[in-house]
Amino acid sequence: MSPQRQTAIGLGLTAAIVGAWAALHVYAVFFFPLAKGGVPAAALLVALLCWLDVGLFIVAHDCMHGSLAPGRPKLNRAVGRLALALYAGFSFDRLRPKHFEHHRRPGTAHDPDFSVSHKSRFWGWYAAFFRQYFGLRELAVLSLLVAIYLLLGAPYPNLLLFWATPAILSSLQLFLFGTYLPHRPGAGRFPDRHRARSNGYGTLASLLSCFHFGYHHEHHLAPQLPWWRLPAERARRLSPAPPR
Repeated sequence: MSPQRQTAIGLGLTAAIVGAWAALHVYAVFFFPLAKGGVPAAALLVALLCWLDVGLFIVAHDCMHGSLAPGRPKLNRAVGRLALALYAGFSFDRLRPKHFEHHRRPGTAHDPDFSVSHKSRFWGWYAAFFRQYFGLRELAVLSLLVAIYLLLGAPYPNLLLFWATPAILSSLQLFLFGTYLPHRPGAGRFPDRHRARSNGYGTLASLLSCFHFGYHHEHHLAPQLPWWRLPAERARRLSPAPPR
């Protein structure tokens, strides 16, 4: 696939994710009538916003690798910064070096995504993972944004349910499908030095679970591929070799 075509498709999908997130976020936080909107509708909004939060992070992740727009680092950086700012006020320029360190030394004490002392304990590993990326800077940014939202008239219960809850749930979703399951020791031998495995989900389940981030071995083998090309890469690697 040409870089131009990959960029066009990637930007189109990114616009859809960011646009859908922004529309649902504004509606849910500012306008959803929580008192009479109904539990099913509120639960659906939380689920959709959680999934779109995951999408924002995956977009930023592709930008770190330059796979959103190959050969256009300024565009990748701009979109990545926007996606992470919308997600949880994270700094793209601080996360990017840590992510590259994860790729260089996966599943070791030098991997910022890995916890040697909690490698078999989900919640302990998640807590270490969370502390690695969420600190005083992120807390200050989010506190400022909450204050701005309240000044703009957002109901506090709506903020908790439709902003804080999806953000926390999406961090668990990203950790489970993109870190814990792919890199957990003791769940079968790793195929190579990347110390990563892929799940066996079909394409739809893979998309819904973590925007194909569960095809994690393929990502480590080919980090230049964007999230939407991982299913084809996995199918290619699983297909039997042609007879000679």
